[in-house]
Amino acid sequence: MQTLSDLQHPVILFDGVCNLCNSSVQQVIQHDPERKFRFASLQGALGQEVLQYFHLPADQFNSFSLLQNGQLYSKSTAAIKVMRQMNGGWKWVSYLLWIIPFFIRDFFYDFIARNRYKWFGKQESCWLPSPELKALFYD
Repeated sequence: MQTLSDLQHPVILFDGVCNLCNSSVQQVIQHDPERKFRFASLQGALGQEVLQYFHLPADQFNSFSLLQNGQLYSKSTAAIKVMRQMNGGWKWVSYLLWIIPFFIRDFFYDFIARNRYKWFGKQESCWLPSPELKALFYD
């Protein structure tokens, strides 16, 4: 298995059974033509390794996270850092969101995260990428 120090791309960690999270991953893929990002579900081997390394609960998957340059960003900060690296209007959205204090951004982030299964649904198992996208995902 690849270790955290071997990672050469920013890795987006997400709840693999969450429909909102899976849609977000697909949105990033669509707006990342240079394929800068890699992806791992928090339930998978790499996701669990990251949670353990950063001393986070291994059974709570309510935060979208970004592992980049040895740092783990979570919640709205992670989302903004990802948006800033995407093509299209997402970069401008990230600048607008960045001026909002993080405690306000994260309040709304947490509210959505708590209700995401109710509002967007959940799958019985993790979403599987198509064969052409499989190389972007860690197990």
